[in-house]
Amino acid sequence: MTTTVYKVTGMTCGHCESAVNSELSALAGVTSVQAVAATGLVTVTAAAPLDDEAVRAAVDEAGYELTGRV
Repeated sequence: MTTTVYKVTGMTCGHCESAVNSELSALAGVTSVQAVAATGLVTVTAAAPLDDEAVRAAVDEAGYELTGRV
């Protein structure tokens, strides 16, 4: 298992958290996602390291911007 924390901009509420959680949870190998709008941090746990571009695409699909790893 690997856990990575990402910084995401644009999240302001629980709906935002839910949208990001949903998109990232759909990635292969992801076992848990915790998005926190108040901090802009998203913690992703997966069976193996994730491709940053796949994570970026999922966050973009949710309507937000991945600014990098923390």
